[in-house]
Amino acid sequence: MTTELLLIAFVFVASLLIGIPIAFVLGLVPMIYLIAFKGTPLIAIASKLYGGIDNYVLLALPFFILAGNIMNYTGITRDLVNFARLLVGRMRGALAQVNIVVSIVFAGLTGAAVADTAAIGSILIPAMIQEGYSPEYSAAITTTSSVLGPIIPPSIIMVIYASVTGESVGALFMGGFIPGLLVALSLMVLAYYYAVKYNHPKRTEKIPAPEALRIIRRSIIAILVPVIIIGGILSGFFTPTEAASFACLYAFLVGVFYYKTITVKAMIDSLINAGIVASTVLIIISTSQVFSMVLTLERVPDQLAILITEVIKNKYVFLFAINILFFFMGMVMETAASVIMLTPILLPIAISFGIHPLHFALVMLVNLNIGLTTPPVGVCLFTAVPIAKIPMEKMIPKVMPFVVAEMVAVFLITYIPDLILVVPRLTGFIE
Repeated sequence: MTTELLLIAFVFVASLLIGIPIAFVLGLVPMIYLIAFKGTPLIAIASKLYGGIDNYVLLALPFFILAGNIMNYTGITRDLVNFARLLVGRMRGALAQVNIVVSIVFAGLTGAAVADTAAIGSILIPAMIQEGYSPEYSAAITTTSSVLGPIIPPSIIMVIYASVTGESVGALFMGGFIPGLLVALSLMVLAYYYAVKYNHPKRTEKIPAPEALRIIRRSIIAILVPVIIIGGILSGFFTPTEAASFACLYAFLVGVFYYKTITVKAMIDSLINAGIVASTVLIIISTSQVFSMVLTLERVPDQLAILITEVIKNKYVFLFAINILFFFMGMVMETAASVIMLTPILLPIAISFGIHPLHFALVMLVNLNIGLTTPPVGVCLFTAVPIAKIPMEKMIPKVMPFVVAEMVAVFLITYIPDLILVVPRLTGFIE
């Protein structure tokens, strides 16, 4: 490792430790390197920054984010909660199961974990506390189930991965179904275990048939969103970007003409929030490209590839090692930044071990998304804490058993590739 690279590594770590946002760290550190050690002109750096986001696929990002924001204002979330209550029935600990089921459906609307935590948490965390669950448990189940948002399609992080690798967005979407449902199942099993062990409350009243029909009728409007998006992409009628923009139009029309809850202020707030979130993600993508250029100039990917292949000779050991790496990176770095930095390094090595690129992609994405619920930088944790009105240190012990359950699902998809590849094969995205 060269002196320049050691210095850059020190500046990178020091910048993170003093609290500089990761987006700016990823831009500042390579700029210092390129100017100080390579004499690179600023215009070349600016060109690389622009080139990092000059990708048609990335247009889907702001549209998916905007669609989710508009849906949050319509009242769709409350209808989904009622629908999940109807599905789950009167089992013990039903409200915890409702939380997970709503996350499964809501994942098809937004593709973002933080949106899931905020929208569902604002309704279900107070409801669970009122029914007798502890605030810590209520926040934990909400936080850990929110990772289903980026796994079950449509998914914003999958769009980012596709922009980095050229992988088919449709194939990634199809590959996410079974992993997402496995993660959900792992959470539901653990939640049921806790419900029986701690005698969690259950609903005793029966929902009358007319009320059940009304709930189903109103929920169909929301459930149609993922059906339209995925169906349009599979049929070739939409590109992912077009599907995302259509989702915005659909959410707007439903909010105006069906729910009649969308106001001018709500639309302005949705646009502003979507702009802030999308620009944050795009800045990370842009600066990560410059950071990747520095790694390439220092031949870090090549050296790391040589090191890994010399130490690890077995693909199953390699899969275990990258799972540990992804879990750690998910804990300390924003998901999009990890994808952009690690994929160019590890994907060629994975392929050399005979691992299918789509299999590698889903193992990476599911693992990194679990990091959204783990300290120190799990953004879903920070979103749930103020809703539950509890300190972070009380919530973390309740979160970790659910994280362990999710990791069981991760290792299943890691060592049984067909759990990822079967749906893309059936839908014709891979052979």
